[in-house]
Amino acid sequence: MGELDGRTAIVTGASRGIGRAIALKFGELGADVVCTARNTEALNTLVAELVGLGTRGLAVTADLSNEQDINRIAANAKNEFGRIDILVNNAAIIHPMLDLVEFEVDMWKEVIAVNLTAAAILTRAILPTMIENRCGKIVNISSIGGRKGGKGRSAYRAAKAGLISLTESVAAEVKTHGIDVNCICPGGVATEGYREAFGDKAADDPTMMLGEEIANVAAFLVSARGSAVTGTAIDAFGGTNPLFR
Repeated sequence: MGELDGRTAIVTGASRGIGRAIALKFGELGADVVCTARNTEALNTLVAELVGLGTRGLAVTADLSNEQDINRIAANAKNEFGRIDILVNNAAIIHPMLDLVEFEVDMWKEVIAVNLTAAAILTRAILPTMIENRCGKIVNISSIGGRKGGKGRSAYRAAKAGLISLTESVAAEVKTHGIDVNCICPGGVATEGYREAFGDKAADDPTMMLGEEIANVAAFLVSARGSAVTGTAIDAFGGTNPLFR
């Protein structure tokens, strides 16, 4: 028996990186996983891997800058599995290094929409099901960048800081319904997105973490073992912890 047998999880940004690692970890633990991202082919490959693990998967291709797509994720999950027990808001986009004065307004809006607003809308969409069942686990994936501003990173870091505050606010609202809401702030993780943003040399630094390490933290938070933790942002900096710099 897996720790998450009988549970249904939604993982956004599941086609690669941290999201993919979380989806597979949840599948290993017995959960049915609704995987969503923009890359249909990658999602279908992931679902096949979940089936190979002995669980069920559902691919939902969606653009998280589109509110209709976000609501469709929740509806498809409920229609397919009948319940939603776990939500991981992981999807994010990384913008180039740009000072605020250089930012195009449309790019700013897109980063905030995908990295912060989408998490709020999807959480809002799934909460009625969790409230009805009087249980649920929500994990938001913020960042080490959500802890402090940085040159050229204004939109990304503002969104990730907002995600920490969203976590605390929603946790306070839903604890009486048996729902726990937490946040993970990863340090450097050698994902495809990180390589695209910062290059292979940076991603191959030995201090960088693997997506599976963040997946292990998420698995703890959504399991019965994490029952004492809610309304908390957990720093998972690994070797990139500023303490070591």
